[in-house]
Amino acid sequence: MAMATVHKWLTHFYDTKKCSNILVPLGSKGQQSMYFLHYHRPHHRCYLSMNGCREGQHQHARTRNNPVGTIETRTLAAVASPAMAMYSLNMAISELKSDALFGTSSGIVRVQVPIEEQVEAIDWLHSQNHLLLPRCFFFGRKQCSSPCCINGEEKLVSVAGVGSAVFFSQPHPFSYWDWISIRRFLSERCPLIRAYGAIRFNAKAKVSSEWLAFGSFYFMIPQVEFIELEGGSMLTITIAWDNDLSWSWENAINALQETLCKVSSSIVKFPKQTPPTLISSSQNIPSKVDWDLAVNRALQMIGQNDSLLTKVVLARSTRVVPTVDIDPLAWLSCLKVEGENAYQFLLQPPNAPAFIGNTPEQLFHRKCLHITSEALAGTRARGASQALDLQIELDLLTSPKDDIEFTIVRETIRRKLEAVCEKVVIKPEKMIRKLSRIQHLYSQLSGRLRSEEDEFEILSSLHPSPAVCGFPTEEAQLLIADAEVFDRGMYAGPVGWFGGGESEFAVGIRSALVEKDLGAFIYAGTGIVEGSNPYLEWDELELKTSQFTKLLKLDLLRRQKVDCK
Repeated sequence: MAMATVHKWLTHFYDTKKCSNILVPLGSKGQQSMYFLHYHRPHHRCYLSMNGCREGQHQHARTRNNPVGTIETRTLAAVASPAMAMYSLNMAISELKSDALFGTSSGIVRVQVPIEEQVEAIDWLHSQNHLLLPRCFFFGRKQCSSPCCINGEEKLVSVAGVGSAVFFSQPHPFSYWDWISIRRFLSERCPLIRAYGAIRFNAKAKVSSEWLAFGSFYFMIPQVEFIELEGGSMLTITIAWDNDLSWSWENAINALQETLCKVSSSIVKFPKQTPPTLISSSQNIPSKVDWDLAVNRALQMIGQNDSLLTKVVLARSTRVVPTVDIDPLAWLSCLKVEGENAYQFLLQPPNAPAFIGNTPEQLFHRKCLHITSEALAGTRARGASQALDLQIELDLLTSPKDDIEFTIVRETIRRKLEAVCEKVVIKPEKMIRKLSRIQHLYSQLSGRLRSEEDEFEILSSLHPSPAVCGFPTEEAQLLIADAEVFDRGMYAGPVGWFGGGESEFAVGIRSALVEKDLGAFIYAGTGIVEGSNPYLEWDELELKTSQFTKLLKLDLLRRQKVDCK
């Protein structure tokens, strides 16, 4: 039966290849026109916006294709502490107000102050007023991406930001023109001007109330940023304006000053461990019974001879209601301690919960024309001893079920990269990737893009990958939409940043949505292929959410009442 699954999967690729002569090639002008027609029909008309200010229809075509008039980074003299950096930036703003350069109709200017003292970005963010929104945090993996160097010396470790110099968010699916809108404000000359954000897993799915403020996508270039470096720090401000979008230089500088008045220069290092949070209730969607039914139904569809479906990723949402509010940064700090080989992120628009996560999976990393991606599938717990850990590793490496799941993921990514790359290299073909609690099958793929313009095609084609959706994509999406009764939101979607000459996105798994008075939604998913067992897959969900649930403690009496129902 396993060979039949592989044959069905390969046959799908062969049939797709035979039909490729009637498809619009990736990256072609024809396909870009399709994006324009699809997203700009009268009843779906969307124009560029800047911090909520939208342009008129006659300005749309002119604005979306032109870079802003001024893109500049100014570096002030290094100072000893964050407090001194705040003073320098306030003085710089006074000078900027009278700068003749800002007579231009549009631009983005970054002013940065190196700090000799090394301060963790998450400590800086925690020291800010929690009402100062939007905010973001991103910590990249050291091993799997080439960290950005500042002045050719210090490497960037993590970034925290508050306020938005400009944000990008719409209810419609993220399109080519949305990507162009963001790119207008980015330049290789200013590599640290970046747009941080996330994209929904499925923009066509119904949006639940907890995800409404995120839109179909949400990206922000922070007004105030704190950068943690290896051996130092940096505090920055960013001003962006565009008269065509009804956001003038005066609007931008006034908004920045308003934000800067709320920023604290006093940084308190907070503990990276938090005592277990007592919760009053916990609910899984789906329940264990409904999960078993959904998995068995998926297995039936996979086993049908006339079905192309070979894998589907089913997910679970666990809502926990605490007796006291959960601090998303406290949770994030705990993830950061145990997740040195993973991406940590936080994204919180105004009037929205905080989306946080600790994901091991890279979607892609682009540096100029060089691009890397990863295949990650198959999950086992770590062993309590070295001998047991090696035994579990061998079991994962030799498991036919996990090999099918992993091969589907790796080969799908390879084919998608080949569509826009001159050459794709897979190295290693398959190995074990060990994390603190979990180990996976892993492979890295790399290639060279034919053009930087292909970045949007990479993003839109790699997501959703078989690792978070299934294969073939359309069949898996249909089953997910029918089987799952909760909104994934940004869970399992791309999370990361766009830069001028470099971009990096992770897959937003191992994540949670946290809000005051709401509690938390904890998300996890697992791949269902031929040979999957509903009970073992449920155990895998428990293992994947353990980094969050270890911070929770359900009152014993309440747990007994729940179990008796």
